[in-house]
Amino acid sequence: MREVPATEFARNFGRYREIVQREPVAVMSHGRPTGYFVSAVEYEDLQRYKNLVRQSFATKDLQHEEVEAIASGRMSSEHDHLNALLDAK
Repeated sequence: MREVPATEFARNFGRYREIVQREPVAVMSHGRPTGYFVSAVEYEDLQRYKNLVRQSFATKDLQHEEVEAIASGRMSSEHDHLNALLDAK
């Protein structure tokens, strides 16, 4: 990621508008980032990710088949010691 002082960023916005298509730009003030300039594609990806993270549901709303699938889930054999802990309950 490229870092640029805020004054440089303001003076040469057009240049950084092109650069941000290849990599994000950290806009710095007094040695600390005050913001990040990212491409529209990267921003949209971030928004999609944030929306996925925010999605939640109440377990009481799960269908019986979903509960059974979760309950019967097992890790790969390399984690048998952890599967044993699940079976012990």
